[in-house]
Amino acid sequence: MKRRDFVKKTTLSSLATLIGAEIVYGSNLLEGYNLLVLQDPDPFKMFNKNKEMIVLNDKPWNIEAQAHLLDDKITPNSAMFIRNNGLIPEAIDAKKWTLTIDGESVVQQKTYTLEELKSKFEHHTYQLTLECGGNGRSEFNPPAKGNQWTVGAVHCATWTGVRLRDVLEDAGIKNNAVYIGYHSADQHLSGDPKKEPISRGTPMVKSLQDETLLAFKMNGKDIPLAHGYPLRLVAGGWPASVSGKWVNRISIRNKIHDGTKMMGTAYRVPCEPVAPGEKVKDEDMCIIESMPVKSLITYPKSGAVLKNGTPLKIRGHAWAGELEVSKMELSIDFGATWRECPIEKPANRLAWQHFSASIDFPKKGYYEVWAKATDTQGVAQPMLLPGWNPKGYLNNACHRIAIKVT
Repeated sequence: MKRRDFVKKTTLSSLATLIGAEIVYGSNLLEGYNLLVLQDPDPFKMFNKNKEMIVLNDKPWNIEAQAHLLDDKITPNSAMFIRNNGLIPEAIDAKKWTLTIDGESVVQQKTYTLEELKSKFEHHTYQLTLECGGNGRSEFNPPAKGNQWTVGAVHCATWTGVRLRDVLEDAGIKNNAVYIGYHSADQHLSGDPKKEPISRGTPMVKSLQDETLLAFKMNGKDIPLAHGYPLRLVAGGWPASVSGKWVNRISIRNKIHDGTKMMGTAYRVPCEPVAPGEKVKDEDMCIIESMPVKSLITYPKSGAVLKNGTPLKIRGHAWAGELEVSKMELSIDFGATWRECPIEKPANRLAWQHFSASIDFPKKGYYEVWAKATDTQGVAQPMLLPGWNPKGYLNNACHRIAIKVT
């Protein structure tokens, strides 16, 4: 059997059972169907990822980048983190894909084919920063449950699609609309079709922003299956969990959406600071919205060695949720002093920004380069881990790399 086989009538699971093969989901497409790649279950080949990516979980798949893999100004698929709550959908036929707009606050329930969305509404393209709310969770103490992300659950790709606002307004939005909630084609880990792995959403003010897209292309090509092919939400600057993948239904709600992973400790933090390990009542938890200011050194790789007297060229990215980064600073003396460095303007709102600098070290020895961003409201990154919360969200402590001067 060839490496890639076009599947029409036979489901992926039954075909795999028939020939005793592993199911692997490819991102290449033919006539609107996803292709089945039969091979060993190698996630780097399955998802076309750099082999230096780190696999945190395989059921569901959760994979993160390392800082140096994110050096591109526009993140390629090979370095994009994967965060799943359920199983990737099987045998997607884009020609039959539909999106339904419903809910208590829709004027008229409507269903659109993918082609209707593409032909009826204007296309828009933006660079948008998506970061997992739990990026940096591994540093929390007491430890927080969940995937132990370090620094690599963030990316900024170019997304093309139609504005969610245009589609919602076409169906009609009642005056009592408060929130949208998405529903997707991924499967619950239990296999129970009545359970959703995740169903989150955003307030109407976020849903109606220019940059909130129903996207069908990533970096100019069809979105890879692992990242939401054939249609996904992209709402930059907020936790990536609100940017639902494989979206097939959006509900306009007359209340805060109450789908899976909207309650309890999921993507929520204490409304007021709490002591590490403290129990927090459900009513005292607040939904995460705009992500905090943060930065990442992407070059050189931590552990670099250079000769005494040689300047160190350094670069990276910074972002600030709904805001922009107004100032970028670097320190080589553990935060005792800071030196400002240039920071570029974003390509568009909600895109990350790029910084670069040349650093001279006073003498031989071990150093750490720390990076600190400040947003347009004057809020700077903390040098150490910020306040503890039950699920280890929103760690925006300064990133740092080790350098040895010989």
